[in-house]
Amino acid sequence: MSKSKKTGAVKRVPKPLYEDELERLQAELVGMQQWVIETGARVLVIFEGRDAAGKGGAIKRIVQYLNPRSARVVALPTPSEREKGQWYFQRYIERLPAAGEIVLMDRSWYNRGGVERVMGYCTDDQYRLFLEQVPLVEKMLVDEGIILVKFWFSVSDKVQEDRFRSRLEDPMRRWKLSETDLFSITRWEDYSRAKDDLFAVTDLPFARWWTVESDDKRAARINSIKHLLSNIPYEHRVPDEVTIPDRPEANDYERPPKDEASLVTDHANTLKKK
Repeated sequence: MSKSKKTGAVKRVPKPLYEDELERLQAELVGMQQWVIETGARVLVIFEGRDAAGKGGAIKRIVQYLNPRSARVVALPTPSEREKGQWYFQRYIERLPAAGEIVLMDRSWYNRGGVERVMGYCTDDQYRLFLEQVPLVEKMLVDEGIILVKFWFSVSDKVQEDRFRSRLEDPMRRWKLSETDLFSITRWEDYSRAKDDLFAVTDLPFARWWTVESDDKRAARINSIKHLLSNIPYEHRVPDEVTIPDRPEANDYERPPKDEASLVTDHANTLKKK
Protein backbone atom coordinates (compact mmCIF):
# COMPACT_ATOMS: atom_id res chain seq x y z
CA MET A 1 0.00 0.00 0.00
CA SER A 2 2.92 2.33 -0.54
CA LYS A 3 2.63 5.33 -2.78
CA SER A 4 2.68 4.58 -6.46
CA LYS A 5 5.02 6.10 -8.98
CA LYS A 6 3.49 8.27 -11.67
CA THR A 7 2.29 6.13 -14.54
CA GLY A 8 0.24 6.59 -17.65
CA ALA A 9 -3.49 6.13 -17.94
CA VAL A 10 -4.91 2.98 -16.40
CA LYS A 11 -5.45 0.26 -18.99
CA ARG A 12 -9.09 -0.71 -18.70
CA VAL A 13 -11.04 -3.77 -19.75
CA PRO A 14 -12.63 -2.86 -23.13
CA LYS A 15 -16.18 -1.64 -22.57
CA PRO A 16 -17.95 -4.13 -24.90
CA LEU A 17 -16.20 -7.09 -23.24
CA TYR A 18 -16.91 -5.65 -19.80
CA GLU A 19 -20.61 -5.17 -20.51
CA ASP A 20 -21.01 -8.68 -21.93
CA GLU A 21 -19.27 -10.32 -18.96
CA LEU A 22 -21.10 -8.12 -16.45
CA GLU A 23 -24.45 -9.10 -17.93
CA ARG A 24 -23.52 -12.78 -17.74
CA LEU A 25 -22.42 -12.49 -14.11
CA GLN A 26 -25.49 -10.48 -13.12
CA ALA A 27 -27.70 -13.23 -14.55
CA GLU A 28 -25.72 -15.70 -12.43
CA LEU A 29 -26.24 -13.49 -9.36
CA VAL A 30 -30.00 -13.69 -9.92
CA GLY A 31 -29.77 -17.47 -9.99
CA MET A 32 -27.61 -17.46 -6.88
CA GLN A 33 -30.12 -15.27 -5.05
CA GLN A 34 -32.92 -17.68 -5.93
CA TRP A 35 -30.89 -20.46 -4.28
CA VAL A 36 -30.39 -18.26 -1.18
CA ILE A 37 -34.13 -17.64 -0.96
CA GLU A 38 -35.12 -21.28 -1.49
CA THR A 39 -32.58 -22.73 0.95
CA GLY A 40 -32.80 -20.05 3.63
CA ALA A 41 -29.09 -19.31 3.39
CA ARG A 42 -27.67 -16.13 4.92
CA VAL A 43 -24.99 -14.19 3.06
CA LEU A 44 -23.01 -11.26 4.46
CA VAL A 45 -20.59 -9.41 2.19
CA ILE A 46 -18.34 -6.71 3.67
CA PHE A 47 -16.82 -4.02 1.43
CA GLU A 48 -13.88 -2.10 2.85
CA GLY A 49 -10.87 -0.25 1.47
CA ARG A 50 -9.57 3.14 0.46
CA ASP A 51 -11.89 6.07 -0.17
CA ALA A 52 -12.80 6.26 -3.87
CA ALA A 53 -11.64 2.68 -4.41
CA GLY A 54 -14.87 1.70 -6.18
CA LYS A 55 -16.77 -0.13 -3.44
CA GLY A 56 -20.05 1.64 -4.13
CA GLY A 57 -19.89 1.02 -7.86
CA ALA A 58 -19.29 -2.70 -7.34
CA ILE A 59 -22.19 -2.92 -4.89
CA LYS A 60 -24.52 -1.18 -7.38
CA ARG A 61 -23.68 -3.72 -10.08
CA ILE A 62 -24.23 -6.62 -7.71
CA VAL A 63 -27.71 -5.54 -6.57
CA GLN A 64 -28.83 -4.02 -9.89
CA TYR A 65 -31.09 -6.94 -10.84
CA LEU A 66 -31.52 -8.66 -7.48
CA ASN A 67 -34.85 -8.83 -5.68
CA PRO A 68 -34.68 -5.96 -3.15
CA ARG A 69 -36.96 -7.86 -0.78
CA SER A 70 -34.12 -10.24 0.01
CA ALA A 71 -31.00 -8.23 -0.86
CA ARG A 72 -30.10 -5.21 1.28
CA VAL A 73 -27.31 -2.66 1.20
CA VAL A 74 -26.23 -1.41 4.64
CA ALA A 75 -24.36 1.91 4.64
CA LEU A 76 -24.60 3.37 8.12
CA PRO A 77 -24.10 7.06 8.92
CA THR A 78 -22.08 8.42 11.82
CA PRO A 79 -23.39 6.78 15.03
CA SER A 80 -25.93 8.72 17.06
CA GLU A 81 -25.32 9.61 20.70
CA ARG A 82 -27.45 6.63 21.71
CA GLU A 83 -25.49 4.29 19.45
CA LYS A 84 -22.22 5.57 20.88
CA GLY A 85 -23.43 4.23 24.23
CA GLN A 86 -24.03 0.74 22.83
CA TRP A 87 -21.68 -2.19 22.44
CA TYR A 88 -19.65 -1.19 19.39
CA PHE A 89 -20.86 -4.09 17.21
CA GLN A 90 -24.50 -3.74 18.21
CA ARG A 91 -25.81 -1.54 15.40
CA TYR A 92 -24.18 -3.81 12.84
CA ILE A 93 -25.36 -7.05 14.41
CA GLU A 94 -29.01 -5.99 14.24
CA ARG A 95 -28.66 -5.59 10.46
CA LEU A 96 -27.30 -9.07 9.76
CA PRO A 97 -29.12 -11.22 7.17
CA ALA A 98 -32.07 -13.37 8.15
CA ALA A 99 -32.86 -16.63 6.38
CA GLY A 100 -32.99 -16.17 2.62
CA GLU A 101 -31.25 -12.77 2.66
CA ILE A 102 -28.12 -11.23 1.19
CA VAL A 103 -26.68 -8.20 3.01
CA LEU A 104 -23.92 -6.09 1.51
CA MET A 105 -22.19 -3.73 3.97
CA ASP A 106 -20.70 -0.62 2.40
CA ARG A 107 -18.21 -0.21 5.23
CA SER A 108 -18.76 -2.05 8.46
CA TRP A 109 -17.41 -2.55 11.98
CA TYR A 110 -13.95 -2.16 10.43
CA ASN A 111 -14.47 1.60 10.61
CA ARG A 112 -12.99 1.34 14.08
CA GLY A 113 -9.76 -0.14 12.78
CA GLY A 114 -9.54 2.34 9.89
CA VAL A 115 -10.88 5.87 9.90
CA GLU A 116 -11.67 5.92 13.64
CA ARG A 117 -8.14 4.90 14.55
CA VAL A 118 -6.37 7.14 12.01
CA MET A 119 -8.50 10.21 12.72
CA GLY A 120 -8.54 9.73 16.49
CA TYR A 121 -12.29 9.11 16.72
CA CYS A 122 -11.76 6.24 19.16
CA THR A 123 -9.46 5.75 22.15
CA ASP A 124 -6.53 3.34 22.23
CA ASP A 125 -8.44 1.15 24.69
CA GLN A 126 -11.48 1.05 22.38
CA TYR A 127 -9.25 0.10 19.46
CA ARG A 128 -7.50 -2.69 21.38
CA LEU A 129 -10.83 -4.11 22.57
CA PHE A 130 -12.12 -4.01 19.00
CA LEU A 131 -9.15 -6.08 17.78
CA GLU A 132 -9.74 -8.62 20.55
CA GLN A 133 -13.43 -8.97 19.75
CA VAL A 134 -13.45 -9.03 15.92
CA PRO A 135 -12.19 -12.62 15.57
CA LEU A 136 -14.68 -13.78 18.20
CA VAL A 137 -17.61 -11.99 16.55
CA GLU A 138 -16.80 -13.28 13.08
CA LYS A 139 -16.22 -16.82 14.36
CA MET A 140 -19.68 -16.75 15.94
CA LEU A 141 -21.22 -15.54 12.66
CA VAL A 142 -19.55 -18.31 10.66
CA ASP A 143 -20.39 -20.96 13.29
CA GLU A 144 -23.99 -19.78 13.12
CA GLY A 145 -23.97 -20.65 9.42
CA ILE A 146 -23.71 -17.17 7.91
CA ILE A 147 -21.67 -17.11 4.70
CA LEU A 148 -19.18 -14.27 5.27
CA VAL A 149 -17.15 -12.71 2.45
CA LYS A 150 -14.81 -9.77 3.12
CA PHE A 151 -13.52 -7.60 0.26
CA TRP A 152 -10.78 -4.99 0.53
CA PHE A 153 -10.74 -2.59 -2.44
CA SER A 154 -7.23 -1.31 -3.11
CA VAL A 155 -6.49 1.78 -5.21
CA SER A 156 -3.24 3.62 -5.94
CA ASP A 157 -2.71 7.14 -4.62
CA LYS A 158 -2.59 8.61 -8.13
CA VAL A 159 -5.90 7.06 -9.19
CA GLN A 160 -7.53 7.95 -5.88
CA GLU A 161 -6.59 11.61 -6.29
CA ASP A 162 -7.84 11.61 -9.89
CA ARG A 163 -11.19 10.25 -8.72
CA PHE A 164 -11.42 12.87 -5.96
CA ARG A 165 -10.81 15.62 -8.53
CA SER A 166 -13.42 14.24 -10.90
CA ARG A 167 -15.97 14.25 -8.06
CA LEU A 168 -15.08 17.82 -7.23
CA GLU A 169 -16.02 18.83 -10.76
CA ASP A 170 -19.23 16.77 -10.90
CA PRO A 171 -22.22 18.35 -9.08
CA MET A 172 -24.00 14.97 -8.93
CA ARG A 173 -21.09 13.25 -7.21
CA ARG A 174 -19.67 16.07 -5.13
CA TRP A 175 -21.63 14.81 -2.11
CA LYS A 176 -19.24 11.83 -2.06
CA LEU A 177 -16.40 14.11 -0.98
CA SER A 178 -16.18 14.69 2.75
CA GLU A 179 -13.50 16.36 4.82
CA THR A 180 -12.49 12.93 6.10
CA ASP A 181 -12.11 11.67 2.53
CA LEU A 182 -9.75 14.49 1.68
CA PHE A 183 -7.67 13.82 4.79
CA SER A 184 -6.97 10.39 3.35
CA ILE A 185 -4.68 12.07 0.79
CA THR A 186 -2.44 13.61 3.45
CA ARG A 187 -2.52 10.54 5.71
CA TRP A 188 -1.92 7.84 3.12
CA GLU A 189 0.80 6.06 5.09
CA ASP A 190 -1.26 6.17 8.30
CA TYR A 191 -4.11 4.40 6.53
CA SER A 192 -1.65 1.91 5.05
CA ARG A 193 -0.31 1.03 8.50
CA ALA A 194 -3.83 0.78 9.91
CA LYS A 195 -4.79 -1.63 7.12
CA ASP A 196 -1.69 -3.76 7.71
CA ASP A 197 -2.44 -3.95 11.44
CA LEU A 198 -6.04 -4.96 10.72
CA PHE A 199 -5.03 -7.71 8.32
CA ALA A 200 -2.53 -9.11 10.83
CA VAL A 201 -5.38 -9.79 13.28
CA THR A 202 -8.51 -10.22 11.10
CA ASP A 203 -7.32 -12.12 8.02
CA LEU A 204 -8.64 -15.32 9.52
CA PRO A 205 -8.80 -18.90 8.16
CA PHE A 206 -12.60 -18.83 8.47
CA ALA A 207 -12.97 -15.17 7.37
CA ARG A 208 -10.30 -14.23 4.84
CA TRP A 209 -9.73 -10.78 3.43
CA TRP A 210 -9.91 -10.81 -0.36
CA THR A 211 -8.10 -7.87 -1.96
CA VAL A 212 -9.58 -6.36 -5.11
CA GLU A 213 -7.20 -4.26 -7.21
CA SER A 214 -9.42 -1.42 -8.36
CA ASP A 215 -7.46 1.10 -10.41
CA ASP A 216 -9.54 -0.35 -13.26
CA LYS A 217 -13.13 -0.13 -11.99
CA ARG A 218 -14.47 -2.42 -14.70
CA ALA A 219 -11.99 -5.15 -13.78
CA ALA A 220 -12.70 -4.66 -10.08
CA ARG A 221 -16.44 -5.13 -10.60
CA ILE A 222 -16.03 -8.23 -12.73
CA ASN A 223 -13.44 -9.77 -10.39
CA SER A 224 -15.38 -9.09 -7.18
CA ILE A 225 -18.66 -10.47 -8.57
CA LYS A 226 -16.94 -13.57 -9.95
CA HIS A 227 -15.18 -14.16 -6.62
CA LEU A 228 -18.38 -13.63 -4.63
CA LEU A 229 -20.17 -16.23 -6.73
CA SER A 230 -17.29 -18.67 -6.23
CA ASN A 231 -17.66 -18.33 -2.43
CA ILE A 232 -21.38 -19.20 -2.35
CA PRO A 233 -22.03 -22.98 -2.53
CA TYR A 234 -25.15 -22.47 -4.63
CA GLU A 235 -26.83 -24.50 -7.31
CA HIS A 236 -28.09 -22.40 -10.18
CA ARG A 237 -31.82 -21.98 -9.98
CA VAL A 238 -34.06 -21.21 -12.95
CA PRO A 239 -37.40 -19.56 -12.09
CA ASP A 240 -40.46 -21.70 -12.66
CA GLU A 241 -42.04 -21.28 -16.07
CA VAL A 242 -45.13 -19.14 -16.08
CA THR A 243 -47.81 -18.62 -18.70
CA ILE A 244 -49.34 -15.22 -19.21
CA PRO A 245 -53.12 -15.70 -19.47
CA ASP A 246 -55.21 -14.15 -22.19
CA ARG A 247 -56.75 -10.87 -21.13
CA PRO A 248 -60.55 -11.13 -20.95
CA GLU A 249 -62.77 -8.59 -22.64
CA ALA A 250 -63.48 -5.59 -20.40
CA ASN A 251 -67.26 -5.65 -20.72
CA ASP A 252 -68.18 -4.49 -17.23
CA TYR A 253 -65.76 -1.59 -16.65
CA GLU A 254 -65.37 1.85 -18.17
CA ARG A 255 -62.40 4.00 -17.28
CA PRO A 256 -63.18 7.55 -16.07
CA PRO A 257 -62.20 10.33 -18.48
CA LYS A 258 -58.47 11.16 -18.31
CA ASP A 259 -59.15 14.87 -17.93
CA GLU A 260 -60.66 14.16 -14.50
CA ALA A 261 -57.30 12.90 -13.21
CA SER A 262 -54.42 15.06 -11.95
CA LEU A 263 -51.80 14.16 -14.52
CA VAL A 264 -48.08 14.83 -14.26
CA THR A 265 -47.03 17.38 -16.86
CA ASP A 266 -45.68 15.63 -19.95
CA HIS A 267 -42.28 17.30 -19.99
CA ALA A 268 -40.87 14.47 -22.10
CA ASN A 269 -43.23 15.36 -24.94
CA THR A 270 -41.39 18.66 -25.41
CA LEU A 271 -38.15 16.73 -25.84
CA LYS A 272 -39.70 14.58 -28.57
CA LYS A 273 -40.43 17.73 -30.58
CA LYS A 274 -36.83 18.97 -30.51
